[in-house]
Amino acid sequence: MALTQMQIIQSLGDAMNWLEREISWGAEPAELRHLMGRIGELYVAMFTNGNLAEHVNEKGYDVVTKENERISVKTTTRSTGNGHVAFNPNTLQYVDRIVILRFNQEEMELVILLDESIEIARELMTSRRPDGKLAIPMSKLIKTQAKIRDDEELIVLKVATFKGYTIQELESGSIEVIADGKKVDVVRPVLREIAEAIGVALFNSNGNPYNTRQLGTLLIKNLKEMNKIKSAIELI
Repeated sequence: MALTQMQIIQSLGDAMNWLEREISWGAEPAELRHLMGRIGELYVAMFTNGNLAEHVNEKGYDVVTKENERISVKTTTRSTGNGHVAFNPNTLQYVDRIVILRFNQEEMELVILLDESIEIARELMTSRRPDGKLAIPMSKLIKTQAKIRDDEELIVLKVATFKGYTIQELESGSIEVIADGKKVDVVRPVLREIAEAIGVALFNSNGNPYNTRQLGTLLIKNLKEMNKIKSAIELI
């Protein structure tokens, strides 16, 4: 049975929380291939307004859009130009579009490295490897990386302000910070600065530092509570 968009978003949030927990226990994202793959598929289903393939091991593709476009989703943890993303040449005939994502552990978010038709993606693939698979070198992906969906198109679920900063939690779970009308490229240092200013701890009960997503959510919650108290005092 197809999932609704809300169910896809909720499942993505649950999977991200599971991933965060595993990482806090010391697991490396590269070791969590199945979970990482699932997160990537849910993310693509969300931003394409599509759905997951009916069968887990569907030939060649993972997501189907409303226009019946079949998308093969690959998720990597590589952050450099080394390595590659492999494809089974025997199932590419069933694919219309390829999306390759990179997981950014520091920001706990997914970055789209490639979103192209199968024809364009094939042009990036190298010759067959010893195992018979085709591959797109990471060096080509890093050079061509680009987001296909701007953050402005994502729904803002929660928001809070502090002095000149606005902290927003998007439907994807990502945290963004706006300062003077512009997005802050690296938000973690700003979040730490705000946390120290309002007395919010940077570490959880286990002594592990909050990642960007966790800290951003915690700050929004605390800032909202502080504003409620301030408003109540002003009414007295």
